[in-house]
Amino acid sequence: MKLWPVLQQTLLPLLVTRRHENRRPTTHLHQQMDTPPKTIHKMWCWLIVFHLFLLSDLVLCITLTEVRVPKHTIRGHAVKLECHYDMEGEALYSVKWYKDGREFYRYVPRDDPPGTVFPQLGIAVDLANSTSEQVILDPLDLSSSGKYRCEVSAEAPSFQTVSDHGEMMVVVLPDQDPYITGGKPRYQVGDPVRVNCTSGRSKPAVHLTWYINGDPADPGLLKRYEPRITGIDRLETSILGLEFRVKPKHFKHGDMKLKCLATISTVYWKSNEESVEGEKLQKAPTLESRRAVSADSRADRVQAASSSTVATAIADHDRQVSATKLAIYVFILLASYRYTS
Repeated sequence: MKLWPVLQQTLLPLLVTRRHENRRPTTHLHQQMDTPPKTIHKMWCWLIVFHLFLLSDLVLCITLTEVRVPKHTIRGHAVKLECHYDMEGEALYSVKWYKDGREFYRYVPRDDPPGTVFPQLGIAVDLANSTSEQVILDPLDLSSSGKYRCEVSAEAPSFQTVSDHGEMMVVVLPDQDPYITGGKPRYQVGDPVRVNCTSGRSKPAVHLTWYINGDPADPGLLKRYEPRITGIDRLETSILGLEFRVKPKHFKHGDMKLKCLATISTVYWKSNEESVEGEKLQKAPTLESRRAVSADSRADRVQAASSSTVATAIADHDRQVSATKLAIYVFILLASYRYTS
């Protein structure tokens, strides 16, 4: 909502009329205050200025409805950065994108062409498919990780500017599945188990989790190692050990299953599982791998859509509250003015 049209229709006509009216008889209020009418007029002017100051947060015109920067992306892939806004009647002057404080893309509608790219390490803009509300980066590399900020500005005379940002990390997926080492073909109750789970080289380091018969292993049974960093790209290899003594409960269902799960956020999810039976059963152990990779699961899309809906609802509610506050302020001003007049 814009404040100036409201003032033109309500308060300003009253002030202009007051200025050109003939001098009225001194009111009871004037007699009590012993204040000249001109002083009263000046007081009204200062009161309006004061209320304009209080209402400054209600007259913002541009609203950023959503800025979408994926938290994790994959090296070599493309990514879409989105910046959605509501100008609320204002004309768009520019949309700018920054990475770690440095501008790399600008969209100015009145320019020809409207899109401009500023070279920067790790930034490869697909200019043909980038617009005022989205920027396509293709391909991504490790140096593409960082803080991305969208800034939207209105045309003259307000030149109002709003911005928001998000963090993005570029992920290098492991070059091989997790694997288990150190296991024996058979175990008896009382035997020590000492196994390691090792991931492939990745960035960042893979998060490893051990499960015994489907339950997460107790932290006291884990042996942690520092990730190994290798190569010029400094990729990391994760290793997590598991050490415990076999108890009868471990063969409660006839066999013992040891599973290692390797994950990186929501973009990588793979596991390796070994299943062995007690020595008395004299059965060879079996090995099976269960994998699951999810770079863009349905749950993520539902969550993103839900966040967008909530953000839009909040923005609409804020505008309604602002309009209500403004109407209340104008009503109080008019009532006070008529009372003092």
